Amino acid sequence: MSTETVNISAAQVKDLREKTNAPMMDCKKALTEANGDIEQAIVILRKKGIASAAKKSARSTKQGVIASYIHPGAQLGVLIEVNCESDFVARTADFQELVHDLAMQVAAADPQFIRKEDVTQAALDREKDIQRARALSEGKPEKMADKIVAGRMNKYYEEVCLYEQPFIKENTTSVADLIKQKIAKLGENISVSRFVRFKVGDTASADAPAAE
Repeated sequence: MSTETVNISAAQVKDLREKTNAPMMDCKKALTEANGDIEQAIVILRKKGIASAAKKSARSTKQGVIASYIHPGAQLGVLIEVNCESDFVARTADFQELVHDLAMQVAAADPQFIRKEDVTQAALDREKDIQRARALSEGKPEKMADKIVAGRMNKYYEEVCLYEQPFIKENTTSVADLIKQKIAKLGENISVSRFVRFKVGDTASADAPAAE
């Protein structure tokens, strides 16, 4: 179907705008591109939003909040600092919701680092040695071991890096993509600065440096 023949109603535009919080003209363009299919239009807007969010990722984040999350039973707790560009955005419900979700993510998934580039060389070397020994013990040829280790390291990053982890409320979305979606919606760069996770009786964690 030619996009020129698609008749987009004001009600469709309004519905899409309510679902995505995108500007009205962008909603109309996305609906036209999607031939009136609202779900496809949402995908188009999300792709464009994430693209624009990437451009904002280099901007300085000097505002934000420090928040806490205590899991029911008071045996597990998290302190987390999440930054943005302005105090105005820091006080919005969307930002506060994101901070709460990130604190819950840390409590549930126990990441050790924020990003892949934050993983220490010692931790990388240790994990690579483990995965190499594992591959060889499984009878894999030594010449293939390095390739196998590289593949398994991706899984390692998903386990230990907050940004690489699947989001606990929607495991088809990574935490990094969740943050990008909020950047696109709020129009400011957002980043996690540091966090610490406390578990009753877990003295080894308490003695370790906080993730930052």
